[in-house]
Order: sequence, then C-alpha cells, then structure tokens
Amino acid sequence: MSHDLPPQPLTASPGGALTGRLRPPGDKSISHRAMILGLLSQGRTRVEGLLEGDDVLRTAAAAKALGATVERLGEGRWTIDGVGIGGLTDPADVLDFGNAGTGSRLMMGVVGGQPVTATFDGDASLRSRPMRRILDPLTQMGTQVVSEADGGRVPLTLRGPQEAIPITYETPAASAQIKSAVLLAGLNAPGITTVIETAATRDHTERMLRLFGAEVRVEPHGPEGHGRRIALTGQPTLRGTDVIVPADPSSAAFPLVAALITPGSDIVIEGVIMNPLRTGLITTLIEMGADIARVNEREEGGETVADLRVRASRLKGVDVPAERAPAMIDEYPVLAVAASFAEGTTRMNGLHELRVKESDRLAAVAAGLAANGIPHRIAGDDLIVEGDGSAPKGGGTVATHLDHRIAMSFLVLGLATCEPVTVDDGAMIATSFPSFLPTMSALGGRIGA
Repeated sequence: MSHDLPPQPLTASPGGALTGRLRPPGDKSISHRAMILGLLSQGRTRVEGLLEGDDVLRTAAAAKALGATVERLGEGRWTIDGVGIGGLTDPADVLDFGNAGTGSRLMMGVVGGQPVTATFDGDASLRSRPMRRILDPLTQMGTQVVSEADGGRVPLTLRGPQEAIPITYETPAASAQIKSAVLLAGLNAPGITTVIETAATRDHTERMLRLFGAEVRVEPHGPEGHGRRIALTGQPTLRGTDVIVPADPSSAAFPLVAALITPGSDIVIEGVIMNPLRTGLITTLIEMGADIARVNEREEGGETVADLRVRASRLKGVDVPAERAPAMIDEYPVLAVAASFAEGTTRMNGLHELRVKESDRLAAVAAGLAANGIPHRIAGDDLIVEGDGSAPKGGGTVATHLDHRIAMSFLVLGLATCEPVTVDDGAMIATSFPSFLPTMSALGGRIGA
C-alpha cells in the first residue's frame, strides 16, 4: 500500500508518438458502489471488471468486516453475498480505508444508517481530509459521532441508529460523495429521504440503487434545471444482481491527454463511460480543438459506453464554466497539463472542490506547473494557464502529496515536454490505475524509475 512503502520517484521522458489500443481499468466510482450495494443486498452479487486498485480493495475489506462474504474469482471477477439492510455486524477491527476518500465517505453513510458501531481510519492523506460535510447530515439522521479527530477527521467512530431518520437535505457543495452518503443512510429510514443539489453530480449511486431494486425518483431542480432533487424510498429489499463495470473515464483521461499533446500519436481507448455527468473533460478538450472520435457506442453495466479514437491535436485555450466542474472534478489536473500545450489562455472556473481532494489539488497543480516553467495563476477558486502552442520546457520535480492524479498528470506532461519531468512518488498510482505504467509503456510512453 502506498502509505506503507518508501517513496517511489518516477520520471517521464519525451519520446516518439503513442500508438495502439487500450482498455482502462474498471470505473472506480461504480466499483465502490457495487461492493457497497452487494453488502446491503440479499443474495449474491456478481461483479465483472471490478477495479482492483487499493481504494476499491479497501472497500471490499470493509464490506467483509461488516458481515458480507466477499470472494475474488479471477481478474476483475468478484462475488459478494450480502447481509441485507439492517443485517450488518460490528467489525472486529478498525476499517482502514488507506487513501480512499470515496470508499470511506460512502461507507460512513452505510454505517451511519445501520445499528452498528465502526471506527474509520486511513493514511496521512485521508486523515487530512474533512469529513464534517458527511457527518453533519448523518447526525441529523440519528448517527452518533462517538469520537473524531480535530475538525471531524479520521480516525473517527460512528454508531448508527436502529432506524435512520428520513430527512430532506440540500448539499452545501456539488459532491456526489455527500449525496451518496445521505442516500445510503436513508436505505434504513422508514420514509422518504431527499437530497437536493444545486448542480447535478455523477449519478452512479442513483442508477445502481435502481439496479439493485430501490425506488429512486430524480427531478430537475432550480431555475435553470442544473440541479437535481433525488428522493429515495427507504427500507427496500435490495437483491443481489450482476454488475459489469465499464472503463473509468477518469483513468482514460491520462492516455487521452498524452495522445493529444504528443506529436504523431493515434490511439484507441476502449469501453469508456459516456454518461454526460462524467464527460466534462471530453467536452472541454473538443472545444479546445482535440481530435476525439466516439465509435462503437453501446450499453455496458447500465451505462452508455464508447471507444474513443484520439489523435495528436493543436489545442487552443478556452474558458471552462464553473457549472461543468461536477462532470470533470477529477480531471482538472490533467486538463491543466493539456492547457499548457494550448495556444492562448485556459481559465478553469470554480475549482473550490479541488482543495479538499486527496491533496489540495489546486495548490498541487499550480506548484507542479511552476516547477516546469508553465505560466499560470490562481484567482480565487479559478486556475488560469497560459500557453503559446508549443511544448513547455519541463525539467522539474513535482511533489505529489500522496495524490495519484497529481502523479499521473505530471508524468503525462513529461511525455511531451522538452525535458523529462519527475514526480517524487508514484506508489499511490495503484489506488486507481494499477496498470498505468505498463499501459503507457505499451503505447510507447517512456516512464521509469
């Protein structure tokens, strides 16, 4: 695990064009939710294409600790025999989520709505991340916070009620994690639990709840319909089901941007989710002039997917609206890399949520750009990157702050800069994209220790 190992510096060097085909790992968001809903279901859930990164494996271990029978049958193939809503058991030990913000926060929603007591902990990065935004609605639903670190951080212990209290909750930020925690707690509430969000966030929880048998109603909310009102009918009987996990667009972002900025590149990325609440990066890159073609659109795991043909492109700067942030919140670091190769100014608006990710991603991206001679500035919660259409100098060493997306983004940068780029630690890449290095090597990328 990344937080148990010494740092593993990696260096990316400019080389030839990237060519070939790849299928990114299974989607991390869907993998987490498949494990969690398998735990809360009666009967067996079969999962194909599960992301076997450290984050998801931590969620699998937590599901097992809470009473599920979890078995790995082969690469990406898992079964979960669940205990049903109300059937969880107190774990014998601390639930250690490592670096997994999504897994820990969603499982807090599960525990917070069930009559169990559990302690949550994680690595240094997770211990620095705020959990109060999750704990506030859960306490309204009857969850007791038995203990917590300063500022509502882990390690913390939750004790759930016999039955959760159904509430109507308006999220203070556009966060699928907050929404999902409340809905998962609401599964054990007698009545309707409602979440109101002013900007729509990724909807995998709603889709998968329906797949497992829950009643979920979703309506537009707000004067322009940008938000959502999600109403869950509590205490359903969830049934184990079959889940095929499609490819993760957040992982696909790294080879995609690498191909766009590396001259002569031409690659195909297979089976990527085309859910409009996940495709903000693709929309933005096409506005910048990227040559990205969708082919072979089809259905997998309840989601529309497509293969993406990506060819090296001349990019131009654009203004990225703040309302697009929920659809690409994990992709801004690698978008900043693309922007450094574009001609003109790229302004990414409304990035407050980047400050509370695995690291303060806004500050980490800015520091990485500075280390490689890329003109930029932060104005409030906006990131502005200046490019002249040519390759940046590079040559810097980037502090990753135990953040896998910072590590992969700046390794992508180094594939096309004038000089190599080093990241101080690449060990945590395994949390979301365990095959990143061999995948990029197979395409022709030069990344090594």
